[in-house]
Amino acid sequence: MSLVPETEAILSDLISFPTVSSDSNFDMMAWMANRMESLGAKVELFHDETGTKANMFATIGPDVPGGVVLSGHSDVVPVTDQDWTTDPFELVEKGELLYGRGTCDMKGFIAAALAMADPLSQTPLKRPVHLCFTHDEEVGCLGAQSLVQELKARDYRPRIAIVGEPTLMHIVEGHKGCCEYTARFHGLEGHGSAPDRGVNAVVYAVRYVSRLLELSEALKVRAPRQSRFDPPWTSLNIGRLAGGVAHNVIPGKAEVDWEMRPVQPGDAEFVKEAISHYVENELLPAMRAVSPQADITTEVIGEVVGLEPMEDNAARDLVAQLTGANSCEVVPFGTEAGLFQEMGMSVVVCGPGSITQAHKPDEYIAREQLGQCLDMLSGVARSLAA
Repeated sequence: MSLVPETEAILSDLISFPTVSSDSNFDMMAWMANRMESLGAKVELFHDETGTKANMFATIGPDVPGGVVLSGHSDVVPVTDQDWTTDPFELVEKGELLYGRGTCDMKGFIAAALAMADPLSQTPLKRPVHLCFTHDEEVGCLGAQSLVQELKARDYRPRIAIVGEPTLMHIVEGHKGCCEYTARFHGLEGHGSAPDRGVNAVVYAVRYVSRLLELSEALKVRAPRQSRFDPPWTSLNIGRLAGGVAHNVIPGKAEVDWEMRPVQPGDAEFVKEAISHYVENELLPAMRAVSPQADITTEVIGEVVGLEPMEDNAARDLVAQLTGANSCEVVPFGTEAGLFQEMGMSVVVCGPGSITQAHKPDEYIAREQLGQCLDMLSGVARSLAA
């Protein structure tokens, strides 16, 4: 019996929860936890400090080491200012495509895993399967970072993790890391007619960005000779520069949001040390010569390790056997996979849908992709019962 209709019904429910990263995901987590508990799974919810968000870790099968983690994130990116032709939080069917925010990134995979939970609960598993769903992946993998610490404290030791980010069911064995920062500039406001009497926070933010852009070019020179990534170097992006209140006011505050995606050890430290040296030795002395209270502070939003391709990778071998894939890829976008790899698991990224649909209006997933994902998960179930 095909599980695609059941998966679509579950996906419809998941899409109806507007779990944008800035909002609570708890209603969706509670809904999934109730479903898993009704199947006899051991379910744990781990709340964040605000109590409005949670990670879920549910286990089906014996309480023994090993087994497989099926990992996905519950949060989605905003729909604000996007030109949708459908209600983004209602699953809409158009032919063989299913539309809605999060269909491919990544509630489609979560729905497939939840649909498989019923037959898994009726299978005499020799090793467990763990459904691991997190919050705030889209804003720095915050949920996964805290969940990994919880799992370490409980001495959970799964052997394999499959992260179901959208890859068109291709096997991804490596991806870049992701480091995100916000730099805040505190200057001295004043009248625009006397710029030398103030400390223009926007001007210093622009100088900061200019230095980052210089470092971005330097990173290209540092690219590994045989890098498999596209682009092959550590990339750096300026996501937002904000500040000022009016044409004739010297802005006293400004902010810069930026990120980098390291391809190799050392690149992140190279950038952080260089920008810190520039701040301490050039920007701050110039600012404080006018206003001793001037300052530049940096908030670390997230520093998430990449997924390193490994010669010995049981997850890759299992998924290749189940999907028939004869090649593996590396990708520039980040996931939670590296965090599981740091725990000692063999990890791959493989899930339904295309990353080219993620974060866009009219996001969709194809039924065919859900079917392929369910076939893979059925194979995972058979491997755990063998």
